[in-house]
Amino acid sequence: MNLQPLRVSLALGILMSGLLFVIQACAQDKKFLATSIAFYNVENLFDTIDDPNTNDAEFLPAGINRWTSQRYQAKLSNMARVIAGIGSELVAGGPAIIGLSEIENRLVMEDLIKTPPLKELGYEIVHFDSPDRRGIDVGLLYKPSVFKVIHATSNRLFMPGRPDFFSRDQLVVTGELHGDLISVIVNHWPSRRSGPEYREEAARLSRQLTDSLMKQHRQAKIFVMGDLNDDPTDRSVAKVLGAKGKAEDVRKGDLFNPMWQLFRDGIGSLAYRDAWNLFDQIIISEAVLNANKGWKFYKAKIYNEKFLIQKEGPYAGYPFRTFAGGAYAGGYSDHFPVYLFLLKEK
Repeated sequence: MNLQPLRVSLALGILMSGLLFVIQACAQDKKFLATSIAFYNVENLFDTIDDPNTNDAEFLPAGINRWTSQRYQAKLSNMARVIAGIGSELVAGGPAIIGLSEIENRLVMEDLIKTPPLKELGYEIVHFDSPDRRGIDVGLLYKPSVFKVIHATSNRLFMPGRPDFFSRDQLVVTGELHGDLISVIVNHWPSRRSGPEYREEAARLSRQLTDSLMKQHRQAKIFVMGDLNDDPTDRSVAKVLGAKGKAEDVRKGDLFNPMWQLFRDGIGSLAYRDAWNLFDQIIISEAVLNANKGWKFYKAKIYNEKFLIQKEGPYAGYPFRTFAGGAYAGGYSDHFPVYLFLLKEK
């Protein structure tokens, strides 16, 4: 049964377990479970400790950003508030799984999950250090009550002919989401300043990783998520990675980008020079789109609540970020989170 059309009546209450019972779909009494998977670029989540292995000078108490313990704690509180609210229109208590980028180290993730309201939600961490010159990594938070990690790897991005190039690793985590085997690939592709060939190389690595997972499991349910620093229509995403924007074009072994239509509708996750981009994406394998059993794609969304939007000044309407115009603003991030809802017949 195709659950993509909005014909599902959400008739029962929201549960704090991360799963929601849903009934009455397509005029038939059916019971479903719902859950959410998300990604968030948290914009420079640095601690205040001087790390000789990290380029963190500007995020120290004496640095240019005057990154004090008070500002760090405020940042953690803001990030925790956002994560706990993602997907709450269907499932309260935060996503079952959320990929993060622009984190300095494991310590900041540990501090984050200890910060209310995340402290009460029981998140655990998957993290590896990356060789990125800025010292930022990707990581994954998950609820062990819903997702059981089986295997995790960190995969290095190499640039041919550039032995001096260092970027974020791509994190692959495989596990069982409420009994259904899935794999998540968390990305933060090279910046646009480095040129499109760098993001295309990152896209090739992501494609190699997805192909490897599909060889192991023909019906592999894969989620490629991250700040790709490109839009859904750019060559790196649409051609090199091969993420198709229309569900009817997706065949066995293909990837589907549910963010494509959002981008075509003018919806973005970050703003630059008064234009919206949708660099933050969650791309799914065909087995998630057309699942006959287990978790199936339902809907893709941008978490752009009013409190996340700058209300005044030259950046009014943009994401309300921590620093704006070189000054401390006390906001959240220069990116909005993105997330998917999945349904599973019970």
